[in-house]
Amino acid sequence: MAEITESSQPRQANAAVSVLVALSLSHLLNDVMQSLINAIYPLLKESYSLTFFQIGMITFTFQLTASLLQPLVGFFTDRHPWAYSLTSGMGFTFVGLILLAMANSFPAILVGAGMVGIGSSVFHPEASRVARLASGGRYGFAQSMFQVGGNAGSALGPLLASYIVVPWGQPSIAWFSIGAVAAMVVLFNVGRWYQQQLSSIRIHKPKSVSVDRPTLPRWRVGAAITVLLVLIFSKYFYLVSLSNYYTFYLMQRFNVSVSDAQIYLFVFLGAVAVGTVGGGPVGDRVGFKTVIWFSILGVLPFTIILPHVNLFWTVVLTVPIGLILASAFSAMIVYAQELVPSQVGMIAGLFFGFAFGMAGIGAAVLGWLADKTSIEYVYQICAYLPLFGLFTALLPNTEPQRRHAKA
Repeated sequence: MAEITESSQPRQANAAVSVLVALSLSHLLNDVMQSLINAIYPLLKESYSLTFFQIGMITFTFQLTASLLQPLVGFFTDRHPWAYSLTSGMGFTFVGLILLAMANSFPAILVGAGMVGIGSSVFHPEASRVARLASGGRYGFAQSMFQVGGNAGSALGPLLASYIVVPWGQPSIAWFSIGAVAAMVVLFNVGRWYQQQLSSIRIHKPKSVSVDRPTLPRWRVGAAITVLLVLIFSKYFYLVSLSNYYTFYLMQRFNVSVSDAQIYLFVFLGAVAVGTVGGGPVGDRVGFKTVIWFSILGVLPFTIILPHVNLFWTVVLTVPIGLILASAFSAMIVYAQELVPSQVGMIAGLFFGFAFGMAGIGAAVLGWLADKTSIEYVYQICAYLPLFGLFTALLPNTEPQRRHAKA
């Protein structure tokens, strides 16, 4: 029996890596399709004479379904896992894209945006759970590999939309449904692997009942989760200041063209995608709390300087900001999952949902502030958001417990 197990280990390892690659690719496709909603706002506003409030309602509908449902989906699937939930979730995204392409009224647009949001609410917590299952114990590496696909998709989405949706109009959104179908095929194969793992877990459950669980009281776990959510608030408020308003800032302060501003935005989003790769693997080696410390407070010197430099240094500074700040999210999720290892889906859903929600609220609040003051003032205020990283000191140190559990 030992010889069979040893000879099967390379095959299992290869299967796990292929699953992580499939999840990352699916995340890329998912976030490219999500980014289309923002890209078609100018088209929808002109075609249907929408007000800014109605545009905001489209965002609200998407964020409501994408953020609030995620922890509920994770909570349910923690108790009733279904191997093909990822495929079904991508099916909602497919239907949403078709509805957005064919919508001829404001209510129909809201339904399409809501369907895309539902697809996202199923995808993120379940994909995060499967990534952890395929990690082979390298939880940070697996989470980062999954996350980098999403950030790459967010970076590519606006470029693809500018070359396809803008010149060809609303019906061209249907072309992106091919990506949803491709993701469904990839995720169906992931579901087959997931089904095998679920069957194996059920068979060997009496032998694998022990879990690496930090011996912390429930109130301490709850307090740590609260601190992590505060850190996510600071991270995503600052990120949305760049992802939503960076182009306007560049055009207003430095008089750059729209096309040049989009290129500079892509530089920042590309740095975010690259930065995602590092947080998880580094956390596996040095501890996730250490990564969280560095990824939040580490950007403070750059964010404080950014509003006071010329165009060249503004673009340069967004690179370390994106690289460092992006490393936080994977570390936060894995750290939280180690605090509550029996509810990894609910934790992933809570964190993804809260991040989406903060991004939506942040976009509205910072837009209101820019209207009342100026876009330059927004960046002067946001420069101090990384100071919230000081709350990391309140997080318990779980590293000795992790090492003891693995010894």
